[in-house]
Amino acid sequence: MSSLAINRDEISPSLIASRFIEGDKPTDLSDIYEEDCNIVAWRRDLTPEIQAIVNDFLVANRGFQVSMTLSPQDAFAPIHQALGGSEIMAPLSEDITELVDMFCCLFDLGKVGLRLTVLDKAMCPRFHVDKVLCRLVTTYQGSATEWLPHNVVDREKLGHGSEGKPDEQSGLFPKLGDIQQLTVGDVALLKGEGWEGNEGAGLVHRSPSLSAGEGRLLLTLDIT
Repeated sequence: MSSLAINRDEISPSLIASRFIEGDKPTDLSDIYEEDCNIVAWRRDLTPEIQAIVNDFLVANRGFQVSMTLSPQDAFAPIHQALGGSEIMAPLSEDITELVDMFCCLFDLGKVGLRLTVLDKAMCPRFHVDKVLCRLVTTYQGSATEWLPHNVVDREKLGHGSEGKPDEQSGLFPKLGDIQQLTVGDVALLKGEGWEGNEGAGLVHRSPSLSAGEGRLLLTLDIT
């Protein structure tokens, strides 16, 4: 998409994708367009009502997962139906619908790919990069996404470069303290390898390990 084209002329390679930007307003997500940024997070607290809804939903819906392609104009009905369609679930359905609308508005999209999943273990346990333009992630309950700052990563140790060693032993990053983590409720945009001009700088991230009995509700939105 032309709106995602990034002009990197005369930008020092040392600055590319070196910043994490965070804010307390949804409009702060537009900072993903900054050339030297590959992750932006809107730090938000979920309402007690949504927290209670999500907790009850996880107890009753272990193994739940749904994927769909939505337009922002007609997103609520299929989301609400997927969540069971009861009046109790409406606040969560409305919150997800608002995120769909925001994501589509930010990137001028007519449709978006949505995935909502209940997890009891790490979905992508190894650090990796995504071959996408940009992905929205938010965790409604449970441990949230872990990521590494661009300047600490040895990308030659990703994938097969790890030689089968665990992330913490492969030399991918210097020390455990380098691992950063989002928190419940945060809405983050992760710039991927598919973003024009961002090759070799997609955000390195992974799913967190979950403790025994811990449930996680993860929402992702993708540019289709």
